[in-house]
Amino acid sequence: MGASVGAEPAVSRPAVAHDADPPPGGSYDPFDPPDVADELDLFDQPANVVSAGSPARHLWLVIGVATAVVLLDQLTKWWALNALSTHTVAVIWTLQFNLVRNAGTAFSIIKGGGQFIAPLAVVVVVWLLWKGRRASSRLGAVALGLVLGGAIGNLIDRALRSDAGFMQGRVIDFIDFRWWPVFNVADMGVVVGGIVLAIIYAFGSDDGLQS
Repeated sequence: MGASVGAEPAVSRPAVAHDADPPPGGSYDPFDPPDVADELDLFDQPANVVSAGSPARHLWLVIGVATAVVLLDQLTKWWALNALSTHTVAVIWTLQFNLVRNAGTAFSIIKGGGQFIAPLAVVVVVWLLWKGRRASSRLGAVALGLVLGGAIGNLIDRALRSDAGFMQGRVIDFIDFRWWPVFNVADMGVVVGGIVLAIIYAFGSDDGLQS
C-alpha cells in the first residue's frame, strides 16, 4: 500500500556527543556539556602559579613594609633633630630620648668606618631586594621588608646627613635605655626582621623563603 496521506516525513536528530562513562553517582545531561574549566584542569595548577600567595605577589609586601619602616624612621629622626638638639626627654623607667650622631655601625658596636659601612649597606639592600623576589610566605616577606627598610633608613642618613661628602654622614640615634647602646627605628626593623628570618631558617620552614 502507498504512504498514508498527511504523515510527516521522518526527521533524523543529530547525536549528542558525550563521554563514554557517566560520572560516579549520576548520569549525563545531553544539554549540559562539561565545564571547560574542568576539562582544562585550571584549578589543579601549582599554588605558586595561580594563588595570591605567590612569590611575585609577596615582593610587593616586602616593598610595602620596607617603605613603611623608612617613612617612620625618617619622621622620627626629623623629630629627634628638632626636639632633642638641646636636651633629653625622660620617658619611662630608664628609657629616654637622647640625640646621638653615630658614625659607626648599628647600636654603635663599631665606632667610625662609615666609608666602609655605606658601600656594604648598598650591597645588603640589593641582596635583600633580590631575596624579596623569592619570599614565599607573608611572614618571610614581612621579615625581609623590616630588614630592608631598616637598611635603607640608615643608608639615607649616611648618604644625605653629611657636610664631608656623599656617604660620609652620621646615623641619627635617639632611643636610649642608658644600659644599652642608643638606637633608632631603622635598627629595630633590622633586629626584629633578622630574628624572624633566623626563626624561619632554624625551623626549616618551607613557606618562608625559597632557595
